[in-house]
Amino acid sequence: MFRFHKTLDIITLFHKSGSPASTRAAALLKQISANASEPATEDQASDHTPQTAPPRDEFELNITEDLPTEDQLRTILGYVGESKVSSVVKGASSESDAIKKFKSSADNFQRPVIVDWNNGKAVAGGQESEILKLLSQSKGQSA
Repeated sequence: MFRFHKTLDIITLFHKSGSPASTRAAALLKQISANASEPATEDQASDHTPQTAPPRDEFELNITEDLPTEDQLRTILGYVGESKVSSVVKGASSESDAIKKFKSSADNFQRPVIVDWNNGKAVAGGQESEILKLLSQSKGQSA
């Protein structure tokens, strides 16, 4: 009997190592990724409920200090929506303005940015609640 394995969702963190917010986001994503892929067994803990029901399905975590490509940036801007482009590209008022500012200076790209490529969602900034919301909304949405 053949069984097709579901591919893992890909979550990318566009990271800046000197940024405390980005470092916190990386630590949080690593912790959630580890919990999703390695739930505790009955002999490892007395309370099994949180360990056996991770906040989301297992995913592939990609942490990069590289900037996104222009196509990736367009996709990210589409995910966050027109009203939040300035949270991704400093001072941008629209998608086209964001692309122009990004091309003029890579420093305009504001990290951390977390992207769930499979579920079409992105969060800019290191707010833990927003990151958790992004990850929990993605649980079980793809089959």
